Amino acid sequence: MSTELALRPATAADLPAIAEIHLAARRSAGDAFPPGVHGDDDVRAWVSSWDLTSYDVWVAALGGEVAGYARWTPTWLDDLYVHPDHQGHGVGTALFETVSAHRPEGFCLWVFESNAPARAFYRRHGCLELERTDGSGNEEHAPDIRVAWPGPDPLAFLRGLIDEADLVLGDVLARRTALTRAVQSVKPTTERDPHREAEIARRVAAVVPELGERRVARIVDVIIAQSLDASR
Repeated sequence: MSTELALRPATAADLPAIAEIHLAARRSAGDAFPPGVHGDDDVRAWVSSWDLTSYDVWVAALGGEVAGYARWTPTWLDDLYVHPDHQGHGVGTALFETVSAHRPEGFCLWVFESNAPARAFYRRHGCLELERTDGSGNEEHAPDIRVAWPGPDPLAFLRGLIDEADLVLGDVLARRTALTRAVQSVKPTTERDPHREAEIARRVAAVVPELGERRVARIVDVIIAQSLDASR
């Protein structure tokens, strides 16, 4: 790595250069990134509106020129981009190491499933790929993957993520149980509907392809059976 590489917190004066790096890096990635949904000027306006007190933004500068940047919160790495002219020279690694030094307890990020170079980069730096999505939750509507850097104590970090997921699961189960109870008063029959339950399993399995439809169907059966039992 060049001895001229310097890493420092970004200032408002760096935001125009950051916007150009963001645009150039995504443009040069080709099919690794889905087509953007915002025009270049909209991206520039968005970057210029960043409140640098709301999250950490650091830049990597070579010879005084901004070559890359990273933006993160206490738990998420939102951006890590390197200008195409400076890729492959350790700038991305230096930025990643800066983030991990500031967030040693671990963090998560989203990577498009199509972005093989970025996925390989994060794997090299000790990251784990977690759940995949169909992309319905992002602007581009492109499948993505949650990636985690688990820090020096991966068991504690991953158990923390499990605890968060269990709270969400508890909320979903409470909602499902309440709805099952409510629907009993308006159904024309108390009999279960196997065709509807099969369709529920298909829909859920599409969101959790790693489990597959047969496993999901068994889970759905238990949830419905126990919800009905609780509603009696």
